Amino acid sequence: MVRILAADGMEAAAIAALQAKGFEVIDHHYEADELGKALADFDVIVVRSATKVRVPVIDEAVAAGRLKLIIRGGVGVDNIDVEYAQEKGITVRNTPAASSASVAELALGHMFSLARYIGIANATMRNGEWNKKKYEGIELGGKTLGLIGMGRIAQALASRAAALGMNIIYTDIIGQNKDLPYAFATQEEVIKAADFLSLHIPAPGDKNAVIGAKEIAMMKDGAFIVNTARGSLVDMVALCDALDSGKLSGAALDVYPVEPITDERILHHEKISMTPHIGAATAEAQQRIGAEIVDIISEFFA
Repeated sequence: MVRILAADGMEAAAIAALQAKGFEVIDHHYEADELGKALADFDVIVVRSATKVRVPVIDEAVAAGRLKLIIRGGVGVDNIDVEYAQEKGITVRNTPAASSASVAELALGHMFSLARYIGIANATMRNGEWNKKKYEGIELGGKTLGLIGMGRIAQALASRAAALGMNIIYTDIIGQNKDLPYAFATQEEVIKAADFLSLHIPAPGDKNAVIGAKEIAMMKDGAFIVNTARGSLVDMVALCDALDSGKLSGAALDVYPVEPITDERILHHEKISMTPHIGAATAEAQQRIGAEIVDIISEFFA
């Protein structure tokens, strides 16, 4: 029987569907020092963002000779050493389309929160404050949304933002997409033009932030940064410095360089709208991710 390890949980309907097809599913999280040994007993491992499948884990799995498939339930696969796994004969797959709408809607929600002080106003009211005059916001309509990266999530965000009357400008490593009705530009041009700068790219291989002090200095005074992609994309010290100085009006974060985030400067900054990496945490996205995982496993072992 094919055994599947759901290392970071799996949607209940997906587990039931796999079991109905004759697969055995074990829902259990192993710590990094235990995972490699545990994979001797599994043909498939399904992870989200919490479990890291690195070279030592892969080596132990390869030595045992059973693991055939690694699935990332979500978009980014930077928590998996993909090339190394594939060199060792282990297939790596993800579910790139399943959570696009959910992440895009979260990014847009953060933009509303920044523009209208929704998060901080909610918090201060619960402390007995009535800061009606303090929280004069802005409208999203007419503002420029700059997108770095134009994959599925960015396209979903762009269509929603355009419906609100925002102007969309983007850059992408593969160049201009002729099928999209948005303005293409260089990364520097996007950074300079954006009122809201939203990031939609993988983590850089060199570990250097894509948005640091140099890039922030190029931005409009009073602009906003939105990051629902990868925590390492933004230099957090430079970001907080820019918020403190007034160079930037606010930032929205769903991802962080280290998770869970413990940096007190970030956690208590009133100009940051933050969520705990919940971009794909909707019932609809989880159902789509689960269904795609079932399809991948069923096809792989057909």
